[in-house]
Amino acid sequence: MTKRSFAQHALSDWMKGTGPDADIVISSRIRIARNIRAHPFPMLATNEQAREVMERLTSVAENGRLDGLGKFDTIELSELNELERRVLVEKHLISPNLANESRHGAFILSENEAVSIMVNEEDHLRIQCLYPGFQINEAWEQASRIDDIFEEVADYAYDERRGYLTSCPTNVGTGIRGSVMMHLPALVLSQQINRILSAITQVGLAVRGIYGEGSEALGNLFQISNQITLGQSETEILDNLYSVAKQIIEHERAARGKMLEESRVRLEDRVYRSYGILSHAMILDSKEAAQRLSDVRLGIDLGLIKDVSPQVMNEMMVLTQPGFLQQVFHEKMSPEQRDVRRAELIRQQLISKSDHGGVST
Repeated sequence: MTKRSFAQHALSDWMKGTGPDADIVISSRIRIARNIRAHPFPMLATNEQAREVMERLTSVAENGRLDGLGKFDTIELSELNELERRVLVEKHLISPNLANESRHGAFILSENEAVSIMVNEEDHLRIQCLYPGFQINEAWEQASRIDDIFEEVADYAYDERRGYLTSCPTNVGTGIRGSVMMHLPALVLSQQINRILSAITQVGLAVRGIYGEGSEALGNLFQISNQITLGQSETEILDNLYSVAKQIIEHERAARGKMLEESRVRLEDRVYRSYGILSHAMILDSKEAAQRLSDVRLGIDLGLIKDVSPQVMNEMMVLTQPGFLQQVFHEKMSPEQRDVRRAELIRQQLISKSDHGGVST
């Protein structure tokens, strides 16, 4: 893996459509927030202090301490241009906060892009593990192993009563955020989604869009994550998330089955209309593209469309984002130009990559 290979292909391991319940759960993510004792949080640190933290934490990978977990590369944000940073955000490999950070921000990325360790984001250290399908416990086991490795060289800021200390009070305690990205088109179409999401918030979980807090749930994609990090153990937090996510999966499956049984022709019409539009449209904005891709993905998962892989649809959700479009076509574009290029790219991929299990750029 070259240091910029992340910008040359859209498909990370977590997008490959594999793993348990992958027809509904796109990915499972664990993020751990940590800070180094006696060092100011990144927002208060001087340039010299931020540089010291970056060098100290990135040395963990450079000294081979992560070698037992695979191959890793360390990349400083100062090495990347604005477009490359945007691509990283679109692939969920770094946060928007880190992408906009200019004071000695860095990240350590695994070769398969399943692990991204951010340095000098909102906290000194953000360990992120992304797994395909419903594998929240597996992602936690990996994140915990990495956390132990960093703790050997970094004295974490920890309080006996409050737990791990973080820049944002909502992360104090365990410092852990688990999230499950779910494709819930049947619950949206059957108008059950608002009731279910309301119930989710009452059991200490949050619902966000595809790019986290403040983002819209485009393409019927929702992130379900824990809100509480203080007063519960990691096991309790993840057990609650797992249990609720499992119930949502069951509700989505039931809604899909009911739609097939009671309104199959209407469902087929919706799926095939969207497939036709994606195959022939000359202009597509990001919102319509996401919705049409969601319809087609539902058709694939229900067996209505048989010659397109779910993996292709997952990849196109990333390929058609503004940053990646400009990366693919090697040109800076206005929003109108992106809409034309987005439609062009989708047409090409549906024609050339049907039943091939993936797309390439």
